[in-house]
Amino acid sequence: LAEQISGSEELFVAEMNAKCKELGMNDTHFSNCTGLPKAEQFSCAKDVAKMFSELLKHEEYFSFSRIWMDKIEHDGGRITEISNTNKLIRHYAYATGLKTGSTGKAKFCISATAKKDDVELIAVIMAAPDYKARFADAQILLNYGYANCRLYEDQEMPMLQAMEVRDGVESSVQLQYAGGFSYLGLGGEDFSSIEKKLLLPETMQAPVTEGEKAGVLRYELNGKALGEVDILTAGSVE
Repeated sequence: LAEQISGSEELFVAEMNAKCKELGMNDTHFSNCTGLPKAEQFSCAKDVAKMFSELLKHEEYFSFSRIWMDKIEHDGGRITEISNTNKLIRHYAYATGLKTGSTGKAKFCISATAKKDDVELIAVIMAAPDYKARFADAQILLNYGYANCRLYEDQEMPMLQAMEVRDGVESSVQLQYAGGFSYLGLGGEDFSSIEKKLLLPETMQAPVTEGEKAGVLRYELNGKALGEVDILTAGSVE
């Protein structure tokens, strides 16, 4: 795969490390394309979680990761039966994936994902003493998450007024949100106390291009910033 995509393993590994920087995986470095033990190759649980958070965006992956057993039919009628190495798919009701792995140095590892009531969690286990321990520890972490995490989703984002435009052929431009907002809280936060703050300038200077960032909608709870949603122009003004 590395040679087909990039021409050589070395070039592909360089792309892997560039992707790590893009995803904010600051404690990860690859030296080969397989992840098998090699000098100057390392990672951490937080970075592995970031990597698989990116994978969660690709729905097609889960059409494979949720399969427990399957059969491969060969020419001549021979059949090979295969089973998922992630035992949680069979034994944990909310499991959706993702990846197991083990080497002599890394011991037994798993990145386990689950989904319950629209809350997706990732549990990363490294260096478990055996394969049973990695599944048990992952299940403990996921159960802890579902017992303590609460999801806030904004169903009533503030209505956006048209933005005044200076020196334009039109006097204003419509605005739109780049997307919705959700926040996963750990503990007993009172979501009814969340404040929404529209941070927008009074005017914009022409020319204005469609999709240009005009400001943000910021969410705060007891003075703590929870996150932001970009506010974009919905049209252009010459």
